[in-house]
Amino acid sequence: MHTAAVVGTGLIGTSIALALTGRGVTAHLIDHDPDSVRIAAARGAGTPEPPAAPVDIAVIAVPPSLIARTIADQQKAELARVYTDVASVKSLVHAECLALGCDTTTLVGGHPLAGRERSGPLAARADLFQDHHWVLTPTPETGEHALNRALELVSLCNAVPVLLDPPDHDRAVALVSHLPHLMASLTAARLLDGEDYAVRLAGRGMRDVTRVAAGDAALWADILAANAAALAPLLARLSTDLETAADALARLAGDDPEPQHDALADLSDVLRRGIGGRARIAPSYGGAAARPPTVLSVAVGGRHQELRRLLDDVGEARLDLEDMVLPDAPASPDGSVGLVVAPDVAHPLTEALRSRGWAVR
Repeated sequence: MHTAAVVGTGLIGTSIALALTGRGVTAHLIDHDPDSVRIAAARGAGTPEPPAAPVDIAVIAVPPSLIARTIADQQKAELARVYTDVASVKSLVHAECLALGCDTTTLVGGHPLAGRERSGPLAARADLFQDHHWVLTPTPETGEHALNRALELVSLCNAVPVLLDPPDHDRAVALVSHLPHLMASLTAARLLDGEDYAVRLAGRGMRDVTRVAAGDAALWADILAANAAALAPLLARLSTDLETAADALARLAGDDPEPQHDALADLSDVLRRGIGGRARIAPSYGGAAARPPTVLSVAVGGRHQELRRLLDDVGEARLDLEDMVLPDAPASPDGSVGLVVAPDVAHPLTEALRSRGWAVR
């Protein structure tokens, strides 16, 4: 790949252009907003000049409702030899492209699963897609050359390619992206009704849960509407669980002790299923497949004081433990403790503990 065009210089489009430019690809920036193009170009994402000949690939990074029309227009203008997009909804976009008569042999649907709560070219980063999944949704009419070019794009952005059919993609992102975003927004909206003193008490938990709610409302309304068919059934099932939890809490707030026992069981069941679901995803978000944790073995000699000192040193390193395995015989002189950590924590924690005199394996 030598040349590319990025149509839409928002967060995703500019981040792609930055990644490509950093790998030696000439990126041409196109947007209806000239200021957005100027900012992206000033950040080194590419050139605002139109290409003199069709580029190797055009990345369409506009809202889902504009994707098909933009592809049709750019194909008519012969902008590129291959086209892909970054919309988080694939079935509707593909159907609209067919309806507009787009050449789908040169088209590969795409969706990089990365982003930030901020939008626009100023928020863009060349490493935004590092080790994150990037779904490609080729259809039976997609040409081999087009798919290979899209795979090259994913590789140049240091992402992890995943091939899915468009309907499978839409059901997946409804579950792991669109539903969580909607729930974050609904939760954050409750803060508008809270007293000032309550809002000031909000800590990391509330900030983590509501982080994505800061995203562009118009863009997300467009996304959710485009994937309504996959999202609506999930929301209906979630509503049933919310009704179960609300009913259980209402009974627990009552005075009759008999219904309270059943209500506590219902509430516990909802929470247990949440624990089970959470266990199915990686302990830390990185986009790539979940990697097993690393166990560091640290000799503490079985002494309580040494174990306490070890935990103090871990705390000083400001690195999180996933779990801890204590020795079978605490009193044994060569007792070792197993520190279970995420793979990316293993090296810095090892170095930090060794610098404090611990023998770490």
